[in-house]
Amino acid sequence: MPHEPQPQPPDELDAQAVRAWSSLAVAALGRAREDIDAINVYPVADADTGTNLYLTAESADRALDEALGEVTEGTPQTSLAQAVRAYAHGALVGARGNSGTILAQLLRGVADVLGDEPGARGPGAVLAQALTRAAESAYAAVAHPVEGTMLTVATAAARAGEAAGAAAGTAADVARAAYDGARAALAETPGQLAVLGRAGVVDAGGCGVVAVLGALWQALSGQEPAAEPVRGRAVPVPRPAEPCASGQDGPAYEVIYLLEAAEPAVADLRARLDGLGDSLVVIGGDGLWNVHVHVDDPGAAVEAGVVAGRPYRIRITHFGDEMRRARGERAQRAVVAVVPGEGLAGLCARAGATAVLARPGEVPTAAGLLDAIRRAHAREVVLLPGGADVRAVAAAAAEQARADGVRVAVIPTRSAVQGLAALAVHDPDGSFDEDVVAMTAAAGATRCAELAVAERQSFTSAGICQAGDVLGLIDGDVAVIGASLAETAEAVLERMLGSGGELVTLVLGPEVPDALAERLEAYVQHGHLAVDTVTYRGGRHSAPLLIGVE
Repeated sequence: MPHEPQPQPPDELDAQAVRAWSSLAVAALGRAREDIDAINVYPVADADTGTNLYLTAESADRALDEALGEVTEGTPQTSLAQAVRAYAHGALVGARGNSGTILAQLLRGVADVLGDEPGARGPGAVLAQALTRAAESAYAAVAHPVEGTMLTVATAAARAGEAAGAAAGTAADVARAAYDGARAALAETPGQLAVLGRAGVVDAGGCGVVAVLGALWQALSGQEPAAEPVRGRAVPVPRPAEPCASGQDGPAYEVIYLLEAAEPAVADLRARLDGLGDSLVVIGGDGLWNVHVHVDDPGAAVEAGVVAGRPYRIRITHFGDEMRRARGERAQRAVVAVVPGEGLAGLCARAGATAVLARPGEVPTAAGLLDAIRRAHAREVVLLPGGADVRAVAAAAAEQARADGVRVAVIPTRSAVQGLAALAVHDPDGSFDEDVVAMTAAAGATRCAELAVAERQSFTSAGICQAGDVLGLIDGDVAVIGASLAETAEAVLERMLGSGGELVTLVLGPEVPDALAERLEAYVQHGHLAVDTVTYRGGRHSAPLLIGVE
């Protein structure tokens, strides 16, 4: 239920103060959301900074609500430490975009201090230290910090708060000083970052910091800021007619995922991702991290996460699509593909498709597919379900999308390799009907196989298998039972190529060595000189081996 934030006594810093802060921050960012989006020119002019900050704050607010729960008689009150940790965790798992990820790290820095015993320090001194820790940890999370951004604004706020805390100010005094320091620093950002100066705008992320700090002061003092915490800009600046060109020459994709990994592995991940792209921000700790990076090869960015630990909640966004949405434009046509692994998701993204991840045996919901269709933001959408068990929900999502005015065609692909074949002939500039016919023909002309390991003894169309046997399924039916992956794969290839073929596609699972691909490529070349072979990595959760023959 919506909650009315209650003003706090001037020097009270407790769970209810965090509750009020969170609620007021969501409200402030909600009011400023569109205006902040409108001045978003750095690091990429995709007009979503306000939205990302708002959604991150909303996620933090939900987590805080769950932590506080319904307090009943006899139930222990939630402590300040529990509240701030829940608040920061909610921001971590729900962080969106570059700005939202940095905001989440700022909140984590606050929680690192407020989550400890304050000792003899007063609330004002503790809050000042928390704001300083927040700014320092945010700087540390960004691979290459840039001045004139929300990092600069947060640092100025922390310095002002420290001065107020050193003067024995109350928590409200510290919050007010930090808010005023942030506003002053925001006004200076056009002179610190050239792209802002050229566009005549202040930093969009810095606007979000001002809004959040204004909410903190209001929560602790009970007083509303003299003006709106932020209405997209803190100094009179002209709004650009359309998003600035900045960033369009940089990496093409934004990749975000949550990662379960040990800290040493994350250090290696940072180095690897830093070599792949820019705008790298890695936040978190205690085994859970939020990874954000801009790259040209989204599959490589996700694979780096697979090497480090377990990535999930993966979001791959093409900046061209985001900029088009920001201008209110729809693409003429888009492709949405359901795939079983992160590597395949990156491959589809590079081909211009919106990927929906689904582990083997899992079926995405119609709502999830509909969301992907809407994110594609196109007048026409080709949907590749990638499995017979997904067709029903794909058809339901397509019907709902048609009700929204989107023209949708579902191509009945039975495997990810058929989807790759369809994507290979996709022609976004041709007529919709001709494109669908060509993609359907390419998928239909691709025989597909999957290798899996039997979990128990069972009767199959190829005989009785034992637990641990390798099963070779061709077009959905078990055709080969073998003792090893390599031998079974060769037997499957021989059967599939017996009726001809021009191209073999191999999609390797996460545990399959490159040596297997080399062996199978040699096997195909030796027996079928005119047949080419291409190999991809499916990523975590993909089957041990997928084979396509066209």
